Amino acid sequence: MPLYEYECARCGKRFELIQKFSAPAEAACPACSGRAHRLLSAPALQFKGSGWTVSDYARKSSAPDKKEGAADGGSPAGAEAKKKASVTADKD
Repeated sequence: MPLYEYECARCGKRFELIQKFSAPAEAACPACSGRAHRLLSAPALQFKGSGWTVSDYARKSSAPDKKEGAADGGSPAGAEAKKKASVTADKD
């Protein structure tokens, strides 16, 4: 059940009540028995479980992907194999 915050019109005291969603918006003040009205307040949220931190969103693969023309100046293995094949074909 939701937790609602109330403020008394007579004494100004604020208090909280756990009530059903369909409960009336007015309640009796526990201090002076005056009429209290429900206040609008921000809801309390709790993020439980995985997926709520930065590290939980992206799954990292075991080996990083390498692009052609890598930053270390090397060329991909497939390009080297093609060069060797063309050199041996030229020698024949």
